[in-house]
Amino acid sequence: MAELGAVVWPSAPIRTERLVLRESEARDRAAFIELLASPEVGTYLGGPRPRDELEREMAEVPGRRPGLFVVDLDGAMIGMVTLERRTVGPPGRVRPESGEVDLGYLFLPEAWGYGYAAEACAAALAWFADALPGEPVVLCTQTANDSSMRLAAKLGFTEVERFEKYGAEQWFGVCSQVTPSG
Repeated sequence: MAELGAVVWPSAPIRTERLVLRESEARDRAAFIELLASPEVGTYLGGPRPRDELEREMAEVPGRRPGLFVVDLDGAMIGMVTLERRTVGPPGRVRPESGEVDLGYLFLPEAWGYGYAAEACAAALAWFADALPGEPVVLCTQTANDSSMRLAAKLGFTEVERFEKYGAEQWFGVCSQVTPSG
């Protein structure tokens, strides 16, 4: 178990209808490299990272940290969901004192279009709402990323503001209406 602020990270995987959200394992290393080296995945993230660099620098068990869920479908990693406390962020912060929890997600291109991101993110948000009821979660994405914009709306995020960064318009939203599943 690990902590995300005052939250103890789940000791057991989170199961949805089709997916398992779990800690990273050594067997996920190749999928992490594929995910971060993918030109499609890197489209709105500043581009892919060089595969040879990832091969050299990637830990044996990548992504093993509080706040990161590996998204597993039938025993294989198809993506990841992160909930990380941010100290630096967009200008129009939701919490003036900072420390907001930011939702992030990356999925392998072959997993796109099946609703896995929505299912995995909803499960992570539900777990977080149970762990810290009422704590807002924020999300930032490029407005040009239509899929991410649709997912933000589906998950209940509402726009706080738009701003320019990395040469593109960014969308910053908050989800504070997630209710505990309990």
